[in-house]
Amino acid sequence: MLAGTGASAAPVGHGLKGASLAPMAKVTLATARTTALAARPGVITDQELEKEKGGTGLRYSFDIKSNGKTFEVGVCSPSAPMAQI
Repeated sequence: MLAGTGASAAPVGHGLKGASLAPMAKVTLATARTTALAARPGVITDQELEKEKGGTGLRYSFDIKSNGKTFEVGVCSPSAPMAQI
């Protein structure tokens, strides 16, 4: 559980899809997860790093379960991480 947010991370052993792209990412997975959970508190059930077509580059995508619903939250800014819900 992340202190003070009521949010928690994915279960232990839950990997990052697209991990081979991580060395090219300008935002770390830890920062992206924190940003996503700040935007949508809950439990991360899936996480992926993907290349955006025609976009700004790489994008972290998280499925976050909150209040019985699953939301997709994206984090993609290379200079100042921002969540897109």
